Amino acid sequence: LKRAARLAPAPCRWNSGLPVNIGVLFVPQQEAWVVERMGKFHRILEPGLNFLIPLLDRIRYVQSLKEIVINVPEQSAVTLDNVTLQIDGVLYLRVMDPYKASYGVEDPEYAVTQLAQTTMRSELGKLSLDRVFRERESLNASIVDAINQASDCWGIRCLRYEIKDIHVPPRVKESMQMQVEAERRKRATVLESEGTRESAINVAEGQKQAQILASEAEKAEQINKAAGEANAMLVKARAKAEAIQLLAAALAQQHGNAAASLSVAEQYVNAFSKIAKDSNTVLLPANTGDVTNMVAQALGIYTTLTKPQAVKTQDEMPPAHEDSRSPATEMLKAEQGSSS
Repeated sequence: LKRAARLAPAPCRWNSGLPVNIGVLFVPQQEAWVVERMGKFHRILEPGLNFLIPLLDRIRYVQSLKEIVINVPEQSAVTLDNVTLQIDGVLYLRVMDPYKASYGVEDPEYAVTQLAQTTMRSELGKLSLDRVFRERESLNASIVDAINQASDCWGIRCLRYEIKDIHVPPRVKESMQMQVEAERRKRATVLESEGTRESAINVAEGQKQAQILASEAEKAEQINKAAGEANAMLVKARAKAEAIQLLAAALAQQHGNAAASLSVAEQYVNAFSKIAKDSNTVLLPANTGDVTNMVAQALGIYTTLTKPQAVKTQDEMPPAHEDSRSPATEMLKAEQGSSS
């Protein structure tokens, strides 16, 4: 490779050729003509009209001050992890000093090209294969700095260097492809596991919220049910109290005992008619057919319960006359007579 590079023709600089000195010369823009007088450097012609002495002055070099693009040939380089790469690039130059570019080096473009190749091999030897692809910009900057340090005495400045292509061996490319596929499968597995975890967390959180809401709903239902039952009990108690008050008022009236006896007799007959409908086993008293006796027993129980209350009421009320009888005593006697 070194021999082939040494035998390869050097890239030619772009210029307009060496003009002949006829005394009056017109130098184009962005060009510098180096003039020698009797073999010695004389001056550099500026763009425009210039006058020279024929036969004594000779135009020795023509330097282009435009930016020059040089294609760096493909070369092989070994990375830090012993992988051989084929790499090429593009070099952008500009002549800053025509005198140094003419007399500092024989062929400045060729020298810069060789310097770029050697610097590229040196910089690639410091990096691994994975870092070569990630640090192309830093690699280009390192090559530019190295070229500028060496080409300062040549009057040439390297503006930038760009890597065109990096060719990897087939086996290394296959291993890289396998590595990429493994990395993608790893990412897919990680993402799938994270999705499963998030799904489980969301389901658990939803179940938790559902249980909390269900318990709160059950609590509210129980509270409302208890409040409803309490209100119903109060309403029933008030209704029962009013019914008892009305019943007591009705019993206190004339012929109230007779009405009570009639009501008890009707209830007894209705209850007797429903015997043996719900069950086959019935316990009956010995005198089931004696309705009068059953009514008398019921009225006797009622009289027994109401007698202490009537006696207490009579003791609390002061007597108007000693011989007068209270209505409650007369009512008790009347009830006893009716019961007997």
